[in-house]
Amino acid sequence: MKSILIVGLGRFGTQLARKFHELGDEVMVIDRDEEKVQQAIPFADEAQIGDCRREDVLRSLGVEDFDVCFVCMGEQFQSSLEVTLLLKELGAKHVVSKCGSEIQEKFLLRNGADEVWNPERELAAKLAVRYSANHLYDYFSICENAGVYEMPIMHTWIGKTVRELDMRNVYGLNILGVKKTDGRVITMPGANYVFENEDHVIAFARHDAANALMNKIK
Repeated sequence: MKSILIVGLGRFGTQLARKFHELGDEVMVIDRDEEKVQQAIPFADEAQIGDCRREDVLRSLGVEDFDVCFVCMGEQFQSSLEVTLLLKELGAKHVVSKCGSEIQEKFLLRNGADEVWNPERELAAKLAVRYSANHLYDYFSICENAGVYEMPIMHTWIGKTVRELDMRNVYGLNILGVKKTDGRVITMPGANYVFENEDHVIAFARHDAANALMNKIK
């Protein structure tokens, strides 16, 4: 369990708080808008109304005690910049700030952010990869030239084992899991796992290897 501070309860900050709560982490949220704070109470361990552009407000939160502090004020860039800088000056261990452009990202990194997150850019990249490829069910990027893919298996794999197919050497896939038709996921299937009809593989692969394989799937 980690302790998480979320500053700003727009759509992104609210969804982030909800997800951390579902994962069992300890979540504190803060926003100037009382209505937004009230709406977040069901999935926050602590919720506070306050203006985090003020140093005394941030200081009162004990920001140095949180494992990660998220600044979710991308639509108010000046405020996001001020809060990011204040958090680091007050001893925050790790600050992740939301941004809306590459220019904002550069300024945030120069003013204390340990990481910067651009949700629109990440979503656009994911959608572009997903819908430009055939037979791709899900995807997320790991680095510039590789990611994790969910895709159906080739018909010729049915009845064969991971070992027989020599997945890594022949197809360039590192199998992380197999998704069954009922939604169950077999994580890290062994070399003797036998592929069945309608299995999906969840695999780490280079983009070129994954695209080459998906083009062969019918």
